[in-house]
Amino acid sequence: MVSAVTPGVGSDQLSRGTNQTGVRLYNERLVLSLVRRHGSLPKADIARRTGLSPQTISTIVNALEADGILLRLDPLRGKVGQPLVPYALNPRGAFFLGLKVGRRSSDIVLMDFVGTVLGRIHYPHPYPTPEIMLALTQRGIDELTSTLSPTDQQRIAGFGIASPFELWNWESQLGAPADVLAAWRKADIRAEIAAISHWPVYFHNDGTAACAAELVLGNGQHGDDFLYVFLGSFIGGGVVLNSHLFPGRTGYGGAIAPLPVPAPGGGFQQLLRSASIYVLADRLTEQGRDPAVLWRDPSEWGDIGPALDHWIHDAAQSLAIAAVSAVSIIDFRSVVIDGAFPPAVRQRLVQATRDATQAFDLQGLAPFTIAEGTIGFGAREIGGACLPLLANFTQDREVLFKENS
Repeated sequence: MVSAVTPGVGSDQLSRGTNQTGVRLYNERLVLSLVRRHGSLPKADIARRTGLSPQTISTIVNALEADGILLRLDPLRGKVGQPLVPYALNPRGAFFLGLKVGRRSSDIVLMDFVGTVLGRIHYPHPYPTPEIMLALTQRGIDELTSTLSPTDQQRIAGFGIASPFELWNWESQLGAPADVLAAWRKADIRAEIAAISHWPVYFHNDGTAACAAELVLGNGQHGDDFLYVFLGSFIGGGVVLNSHLFPGRTGYGGAIAPLPVPAPGGGFQQLLRSASIYVLADRLTEQGRDPAVLWRDPSEWGDIGPALDHWIHDAAQSLAIAAVSAVSIIDFRSVVIDGAFPPAVRQRLVQATRDATQAFDLQGLAPFTIAEGTIGFGAREIGGACLPLLANFTQDREVLFKENS
């Protein structure tokens, strides 16, 4: 479920060889995807990997270099014959804006073509409102893009939104008053942001957007098929099949929050209620401690103590069930876990999940790995910025332009 609006401004350099929304032609996107995955490639290697003729690859690469999308690197010397000239992505070839709508804080980032975050605005709040998101968007557009030169501003290719679906249905978890929930029910945040954006606007579930960041910027290290899990205020996730994002029929592909797991008092509860950060926040509140430390700076929580230990244990037990269940249905090579927490917490949670997985009878399942994500706490807003990148410069255009039905 991703839609785009007609861009208000464009770049002649970005529009050559594209359709009216600035999406590169298939073979161009194939070349860019290969170069992104491998870091740099000479024309001969690109031709061999794509099966296209050397003449075709030469034409494509030369055009991408002329457009400022690819950079010619120094020749590789020391081999017999003519030295090979590798090509790499130009970090300034395109720029993207990404917005994360969060439960306790929201973020907007400016990202370059290789995934480097050039600027970020982090905005804590008690709960999100449409008005806060519009104000944050306008602030991001004004402040972040002003750091670019006028030429680079013309190379902004899109604005991506990563947001939980149906925020009005999360009354107990969101903690927002009834009028805010009603406002979210009426709001069309994509359309409202499109009205103030100069660029195409893309929208996706926040878990799927975070998965997009792992897919685009993780350089294929998790294999062609993986389940991605992101623990934010609410747990969510995404699915990658055959190296493509799979949002599913309604955009909920990989949204594992409703998966049933055992409840502490017997029976079952949703995975959301044991493997989400809001559960840890509630425990801190019960202890008379301020849970704001969890949202103020996701990269540094300080010493939380036994509450964190208990949360990691409970979350890992539930995540192990989710991992085994998922691999039983789709032959995932990896289950990737990331979240809005410090890297040390991610490491502990992943190891605890690996340990819990070994308690299951895994006979009949192909070996799979429980792996750490590579993006970290900013994966959702970075994933938002990756949505226009996917739509315009990779082979995933057919997935990302699927309309909600």
